[in-house]
Amino acid sequence: MKSLSVEPHGSASLPQPLTQLLAATTESLPEQANALSRARAFAEPLLASETLDTGENILAHADAVASILKTIGGSEAMQAASYLVYACDHLNKPQEVIAKAFGDNFAALAIETTKLVRVQRQARQAQVANARASTAIPMAQTVAAQTESVRKMLLAFSRDLRVVMLRLASRLQTLRFFAASKLPVPAGLAREAQQVFAPLANRLGIWEIKWEMEDLAFRFLEPDTYRQVARLLDEKRSEREVHVEQLRARLEAELTAQGMDAKVQGRPKHIYSIVKKMRGKSLHFDQVYDIRALRIVVATVPDCYAALSWVHSEFSPITDEFDDYIARPKANGYQSLHTVVRDRSGQPIEIQIRTQAMHDHAEHGVAAHWAYKEAGVKGYSGVSASGAYDAKIAVLRQLLAWERDLSGAQEHAGVFDDRIYVLTPEAAIVELPQGATAVDFAYSVHTTLGHRCRGARLDGVMVPLNTPLKNGQTVEVTVVKEGGPSRDWLNAELGYLVSHRAKAKVRAWFNALAVGETVAKGREAVEKLMQRLGKTAVKLEDLASQLGFNSADELFEVVGKDEFSLRNIETVLRPPEPVQTDEDYLPLKKPRSTANSAKGGVLVVGVDSLMTQLAKCCKPAPPDAICGFVTRGKGVSVHRTDCSNLREMVAKNGERVIEVEWGQPQSAGASVYPVDVAVEAADRQGLLRDISEVFAKEKMNVIGVQTQSMKGTAWMTFTVEVSDSGRLAKVLGIVAELNGVRSARRR
Repeated sequence: MKSLSVEPHGSASLPQPLTQLLAATTESLPEQANALSRARAFAEPLLASETLDTGENILAHADAVASILKTIGGSEAMQAASYLVYACDHLNKPQEVIAKAFGDNFAALAIETTKLVRVQRQARQAQVANARASTAIPMAQTVAAQTESVRKMLLAFSRDLRVVMLRLASRLQTLRFFAASKLPVPAGLAREAQQVFAPLANRLGIWEIKWEMEDLAFRFLEPDTYRQVARLLDEKRSEREVHVEQLRARLEAELTAQGMDAKVQGRPKHIYSIVKKMRGKSLHFDQVYDIRALRIVVATVPDCYAALSWVHSEFSPITDEFDDYIARPKANGYQSLHTVVRDRSGQPIEIQIRTQAMHDHAEHGVAAHWAYKEAGVKGYSGVSASGAYDAKIAVLRQLLAWERDLSGAQEHAGVFDDRIYVLTPEAAIVELPQGATAVDFAYSVHTTLGHRCRGARLDGVMVPLNTPLKNGQTVEVTVVKEGGPSRDWLNAELGYLVSHRAKAKVRAWFNALAVGETVAKGREAVEKLMQRLGKTAVKLEDLASQLGFNSADELFEVVGKDEFSLRNIETVLRPPEPVQTDEDYLPLKKPRSTANSAKGGVLVVGVDSLMTQLAKCCKPAPPDAICGFVTRGKGVSVHRTDCSNLREMVAKNGERVIEVEWGQPQSAGASVYPVDVAVEAADRQGLLRDISEVFAKEKMNVIGVQTQSMKGTAWMTFTVEVSDSGRLAKVLGIVAELNGVRSARRR
């Protein structure tokens, strides 16, 4: 197919680290005899009559992918893999079959690439379905879906660079197929090529794929604009090319005559890059100066300025179009002199001047320098700073930088601001929240590693544990054999932890430590009580079960928190006292006399000096409505009229009921009555203390407490002494307002 480049250019060269890594990765695919021909013969019966969802014949697509891989330096083994990838969908057990025929490495590559293809396909199908279902999908949802897809791709790429090469080659061939067939292109496919794959090719230094992919994607997304610019470029094309070549030869000859070792090259210009410049600077096509462009490469920095001086003396410079990126490099490290001059015919031409090292950096990106400069003599974590390992580090970091580029390229600032990606010493990628530290990193790898973390190295340099990590750094932590986290790590101001997961792990460690101390305290209290009662033979698990707990430790924990009274345990351990039954009641007829006596503050109407007692079942207190019931041997038992026990006794022996009323106490405040109060609340530390404080402030004496807690709910019974039950309602209202209390009522 004819290239879409609008100016002639040389073949793409790969950056050195990528070349090293391609060699290293293809070594893992053993160069079997006739691997390429065998792979094609293996796949042909499966693929020859099959088509992709784009409509392209799969075997023809695989042939083209293999050809593209060959042009960018892929070995025969890697080219062979392009056939096996597409064979996977047509095999029942692809991993087993391919592993048996070609080996485990081929099988792993084919399966991994197939998974990525499916993820991309599903993402595109989901976007199409959403677009059909609703025309008002929030932009945030679309961006979020694309972001998630890109992150999944990044994780897949980080595991195996061969997957990157296969996917780049496959996507380029798909675009070529649509261009040749004139079929309509799915917008999502073209946009993904423009916004995801082309920037990736750019980061890896595969310029030929990047340029062609950008131009093809732009042609499909904006066909009218593409044709307009292509037509403008084609006008006087041959004349322009002849003019630029004459000027190139003249510059090179005259700079050499000046004693400079200079190479002058024509710079290819592509439609998409021209449109980006027109839009970015609001220029008309005639104002884009670098449609005619040359690059001068010299030996030294002084030669750069000497060449600039000569160019400005020979041509008329356009003052506003000069940039010195040598003195003021761009943020990504790019350096060069840029100037625009007019030739003798008045035509503008852009000239870039740089050294060979600057040119390598501009062409190959920072990956060209990372491998042999940043690692240093000692390398990363003791690994020698040479060979395939450093190439892998460099390319992985380029992948990370590509991922960061996407947020700006898509004009959705902040899409990736919440995440960073760092490397383990083995070059595995770890995803962390923005601002994360080495402690966050350690917990993300393993909880135990986080607990025992004591030091950190970033790119081989020791740093404090609370140092924020940056994208692409290699992180190594030092640990102790035993130990736990520091409480300082939970202090937000000290900045040791950012991730919620790591914070939760540290809190859980300290909570477990506190629970252990509380359980030990509760066990000691229970065992002392059992010794005092002479019940040491009782099994602790059986005792806990009798009290409604699942285990002895649960019992010890609530006892240790002072949320379960030892009296409850004592009640279980001691045998209950005998209770008098209704058979002890003695019939008594109501006398006619009207003499009254006050015994215990209760008057029995019409009976003089008759013994009375307050019923323990309902614990009446003035001014409760009360009723008497004549018992055998204990006089009159006084109940509240709403007492359920009283109702049952009246139903059986109604003739024993006798009228009673409250009398006047002998002195003010001398008579108090015990009443039971039931409280239900969410169990928490300090609950018993808070309720007791309310009774104390209201001057109500608490003479008994029973508590039980199960599954986060506490049930409490307080026995308090009151002189007036009417005032108790007010106090219960205060108790009900306490944190966690669900109900507070009189029993």
